[in-house]
Amino acid sequence: MKKRTFIAVALLILLTTITSQQKIVISKFNLTTIEIKNNSLLKKEDIKKLLLPIYDKNLIFLKSEDIEKALMQNSFVESFIIKKIYPNTLKIEIFEKKPIAILLNNKNKFYISEKIDLIEFTNLKNYQNLPYVFGNKEEFKIFYDDLNMINFPTDKIKKYTLYETNRWDIETIDKKIIKLPNKDYIESLQSYLNLKNKSEFKKYDVFDFRVNNQLILK
Repeated sequence: MKKRTFIAVALLILLTTITSQQKIVISKFNLTTIEIKNNSLLKKEDIKKLLLPIYDKNLIFLKSEDIEKALMQNSFVESFIIKKIYPNTLKIEIFEKKPIAILLNNKNKFYISEKIDLIEFTNLKNYQNLPYVFGNKEEFKIFYDDLNMINFPTDKIKKYTLYETNRWDIETIDKKIIKLPNKDYIESLQSYLNLKNKSEFKKYDVFDFRVNNQLILK
């Protein structure tokens, strides 16, 4: 009986010793360093603040889902690539959304990305001259895709306005206003592109295509 008790105690001590050693080895892989690259709009310090919940977690068992959950709290983050550098460094390459316009809807203000995602608005110096969109993002996505389809110079647009009749007005940076019908507006846009640089049309500031088969100039 005493012999069995001695063996049991010895095994318990042995198992405890092994577990402690394992803990020591595993702890050497705890995350201590995060390196950020490819960010331009977002500050590294702000990105690292988002990642505070994963600091000191074991790099071996760290899941990409945990990193994604942390990073995607910032709406400027489009995607990212991670690389684990053992024993305790995480490298993250950030890909940011690029704002193309500022949406004003129900007194709310957002940036709109190239993929027409909404981005939390902050006053960014490099994006102070973006065009304004007065409307909703769903209708704007359709309209913006149509503009790109016909190679309309969207970089020359100052303002997009969607009216309750479901039609758009465009104001350009050279103060030309294009009033579009609520249907078949692509033909009207193409007509404007054909006319705008002709000398006899340069004096006009308003190109009104709202009436079918008519162009009213002002």
